[in-house]
Amino acid sequence: MLMESWPVEIEGLWHRYGREDESWTLKDINLQLNAGELVGLLGPSGCGKTTLLRLIAGFERPSRGLIRLHGNDVATLSQNIAPERRGVGMVFQDYALFPHLNAWENTCFGLRRGQDTSRASWLLDLLGLTALTGRYPHELSGGQRQRLALARALAPSPSVLLLDEPFSNLDVEVRLRLRSELPAVLNACGASGLLVTHDPEEALAICGRVAILREGQLHQCATPRELVDSPATPFVGQFVLQRNVLPVLKGGPNASLSCLLGDLEIPDSQHSVALPDDATVLVDPSYIDLNPDSAGNAQVMGREFLGRKWLYRIRIGDQQLRLIRPLDEDHQMGMRCRLSLQQGSTVLLHPNCLSLQVAD
Repeated sequence: MLMESWPVEIEGLWHRYGREDESWTLKDINLQLNAGELVGLLGPSGCGKTTLLRLIAGFERPSRGLIRLHGNDVATLSQNIAPERRGVGMVFQDYALFPHLNAWENTCFGLRRGQDTSRASWLLDLLGLTALTGRYPHELSGGQRQRLALARALAPSPSVLLLDEPFSNLDVEVRLRLRSELPAVLNACGASGLLVTHDPEEALAICGRVAILREGQLHQCATPRELVDSPATPFVGQFVLQRNVLPVLKGGPNASLSCLLGDLEIPDSQHSVALPDDATVLVDPSYIDLNPDSAGNAQVMGREFLGRKWLYRIRIGDQQLRLIRPLDEDHQMGMRCRLSLQQGSTVLLHPNCLSLQVAD
């Protein structure tokens, strides 16, 4: 019995633009996409997310490695299958709709002449656009245009849908609604998806797995729960989970380990592990309490109101930390205490949990 192939399989993929002495945009990427799965590509601007999507779509050629779609090599050093022959759909950040075509004509654009248009009608109904088929893109709202871009990409029945930050130009309410609907739309169409985003909350909310990129390298690909429980590198903990990264301080071979916030509890699984000189500990922003204290060990650099919580930026030593304090807890401190936690005030930090979590 033959094993079912992955919709997308990437092996040892390297890429760079221009001359050979230029830096790599992607370095040794290995990634598989399961059937029916939505995987997020998450990372800061310039990390290679969109380049990876363009390589899968066929708009760029790899410098090394290969890309397979459903077991078939589509991009190697010796061949590069044309984008229109790959069976891949793509949704762009700026919609990329044809302004001279109405919604119905845009949806049917990728269909062959004489091809059945019932799927196009079904998609427009699925995405709530049936009453708008005669309108042109400039007559639609941003959310409606993005739904139309989804319908057009899915109309030719691609097995893989590539989405390049499709919600970043939308209002918050529309973005939240559309992103929550995306997994159900892909599932109804029987398609797998690869979603590029720089928003950790978006990736963790709707993706079955999330691949974390930084400077062209894949740091970790795991489920949202696995990322939260076991970030593979300090960057994953800091960028994805907004955790504080602090260096581990070692006073000697037999001394207890500590960081700027205090002594570290060492789990049994770590007692026999030899720590590297640059070992770090990841501290959740919600695990640290702060109170005004003129003789405190830290200083408030600023704070932001985030609805049901405060986000504080605190400097301790040569490090800057992020702290989160629930709004209700802040109210209980009293007005005098709240006023004393303004920028420049001195505070005393009390970590609730400082368990060593080594990140390579």
